[in-house]
Amino acid sequence: MSKYFMDCVFYIALIGIVFFLLGRLLPKGWFRYDQFPFRSFSFEKDGEIYAAWGIRRWKDQFPDMSEILPSLMPSKKLPRRASGEQLTLMVQETCVAEAIHVLLCIAGLHCIQLWPGIGGLAAAVLNVLGNLPYIIIQRFNRPRLIRLLAAHSKRTIMRCEDYACADTQL
Repeated sequence: MSKYFMDCVFYIALIGIVFFLLGRLLPKGWFRYDQFPFRSFSFEKDGEIYAAWGIRRWKDQFPDMSEILPSLMPSKKLPRRASGEQLTLMVQETCVAEAIHVLLCIAGLHCIQLWPGIGGLAAAVLNVLGNLPYIIIQRFNRPRLIRLLAAHSKRTIMRCEDYACADTQL
């Protein structure tokens, strides 16, 4: 194996670990799902463009870090009666995951410099192609989770109006 190949493999593994840790350490409140770049673009039609690409068939085939490192990541499987806090966390996690995978795409372009010629270009392209499905999955799931959160909030407010709750904030 060439030195350049090993340099790219080591580099991609290193940025994967560093960015994973960064994603766990950054405050979730920094990620605003209702603002750029996380808010759905009009052409995405709240994620439905990805449904046309058949995402429902293939999204669960990709490894999920919450299954690999369950002690470090919240489960992606929501309980049937998820709380507002759980839904909010899930929405924020989609933003974190998207941001980390975008950063991995950008940082992976450094392989072009590490491995001159077609090898570095191929490594960079494969890195981008490996991260792109995860970005798409987050952009597909987030609008659906936001709708669940809005419905949950509406039910909570209606229930509180019925029972004169003192605190209606989630």
